[in-house]
Amino acid sequence: MSRPTSRVLTLLELLQSGGLRTIAELADRLDVDKRTVRRYVEHLNDLDVPVESVRGRYGGYRLAPSYRLPPLMLSDDEALAVLLGLIAGQRTGLATATDTASETAAAKIRRALPPHVARRLDAVTESLAFTQPSAGSGTPDAAVLLAVADAVRHRRPVSMRYTDREGRSSRRTLHPYGIVAHSGRWYLTGHDPGLGEDRTFRLDRVADARTQPGTFEAPDGPDAAQRLLSGLASAPYRHEVTLRINGTAEQIRARLPASVATLHEPTPATDADLAARPEYWPRVELRAEHLDWLPPALASLDLPFKIERPAELREMVAAFADRLAGSARRD
Repeated sequence: MSRPTSRVLTLLELLQSGGLRTIAELADRLDVDKRTVRRYVEHLNDLDVPVESVRGRYGGYRLAPSYRLPPLMLSDDEALAVLLGLIAGQRTGLATATDTASETAAAKIRRALPPHVARRLDAVTESLAFTQPSAGSGTPDAAVLLAVADAVRHRRPVSMRYTDREGRSSRRTLHPYGIVAHSGRWYLTGHDPGLGEDRTFRLDRVADARTQPGTFEAPDGPDAAQRLLSGLASAPYRHEVTLRINGTAEQIRARLPASVATLHEPTPATDADLAARPEYWPRVELRAEHLDWLPPALASLDLPFKIERPAELREMVAAFADRLAGSARRD
């Protein structure tokens, strides 16, 4: 059982999370009765922590709005979680701050820890390795991210300056649906009222984002993540590929996920002979800048397939099959 001092600190942490906490809720979280909760609140008041009492049926306790929180107090597990989160965010490209900000934040946390805890955390971070390098340049500007998130939350239009992959800069207005982290990058999905269509933008290419007057209604249908994946799968690329694959959606998605390909379920065949014909197999459509990754991906499916287009891919698959056969025949 926790000591009273530990429970008083836990009470402070609960109140610091914001909002009004009922006595019943606090008693349940602290595993004590309501009278003990009141006594712990008195302890905090004796320490000059201004806990306000709100009377009534839905009353409880809260911290005074002007109260300045004390320095962070982290347990071993909490400190490890925060530091590993900072490191993983940097390594995967999903950190929302510059490398310098992440490093200084980690240094501040480490300095506040007791020496024996800091040494243990150093041992973890020094022995930790990642199988993939850092994503690098996909970090969005913190001010942009905060402004866009506020616009998403309150359903307000956002004006922003966007630089496309060709280096062209333009001012856009968007009704933002949501922010999505995908494959080491941050994306913003929404509706462009000027073009009358949904759009997806990389957040690291957005600058000078500002919320605008007015509000908009979010449409029904797919969420922001689903909109991003379908948008990436249908983005314009050099090659348009259509395949027929004799397999289930789960088998196909194992090698051709929604961010890469669009899957169309076929009309069910009523006859076994019809079901064996490629035109009754699921149709897969995708766009690709390069085709060289597709032959090994299709081979790894281990499913019958037919290439409807382009002819160039048929030749690449045939050449890939010849190379595999040649390797298998070597002594």
